[in-house]
Amino acid sequence: MRNVLAHIDRNLDSDLDLDAVSRAAAFSKFHFHRQFAAVFGLSLHRYVQLMRMRRASHRLTSSEMPTVTDIAIEAGYDAPEAFARAFRQRLGQSPSSFRKSPDWGAWLAAFGPLDNARNKLMHIVFDRNDVVVREVACTPVAMIEHRGDRSAIGETRERFMRWRKAAGLPPESSPSFMVFRSERMPANPADYSMDLCVATDRPIAANDAQVKPGTIPGGRCAVLRYPGNTDNLEPAALYLYRDWLPASGEEARDFPLYCQRRLALVPGMSAHEVVVELFLPLK
Repeated sequence: MRNVLAHIDRNLDSDLDLDAVSRAAAFSKFHFHRQFAAVFGLSLHRYVQLMRMRRASHRLTSSEMPTVTDIAIEAGYDAPEAFARAFRQRLGQSPSSFRKSPDWGAWLAAFGPLDNARNKLMHIVFDRNDVVVREVACTPVAMIEHRGDRSAIGETRERFMRWRKAAGLPPESSPSFMVFRSERMPANPADYSMDLCVATDRPIAANDAQVKPGTIPGGRCAVLRYPGNTDNLEPAALYLYRDWLPASGEEARDFPLYCQRRLALVPGMSAHEVVVELFLPLK
């Protein structure tokens, strides 16, 4: 089933009906749809539909500004009107309204079933051999702070990405970092706190996006590579704190857990081939 999800990730623009996906999974199509629904709690059709719709929502707010018609076709709709109806039904906004002023709270609620489905099977079991202790160089960064409910992260991220593109710091050449200053789901949602960063040693001029210079300090770190792109590094963080750290004899340094995301420089690379590493600073 992990291979099935990877196949869907790689082929969102291709035919992903029951026959095609069951062949890729080497499962009987007579049983596959029941197996898929039993594991993920969603039908194959619904899962693919949600994946395409989530990608469409990201495309709508991307700095590339593709047309709604192009996004509709990419999402598998014959006409932009049909796409608009489905989009409004799912997110409560028209595509054009979402592009101008996205409601990220509604977005999180709309795609919660998709994240729940993936987390059921994409939970990774780690062991001590997956963790490497290494010396990390000090990294100057441009950063934007997000403080408050996670439902507003999308807005912060879009503001940061617009600034980043204007500054000429593409993901292909400038690694991205996230510094986690709170739990992923604090008891009080308003207590959520994290920083979005991009590596650069350029001076950061005053700007409307509220991006400012910062530093990720160097030193020893326990590094755990996550196999694939994900928005939920909580299982990896729990493994480092609960299992690896007590058994290692190491002591955590006074700097938060952070991750680095970078694109693997491979021809034909797609979004799911992002390399993600989680860093636990050590004394």
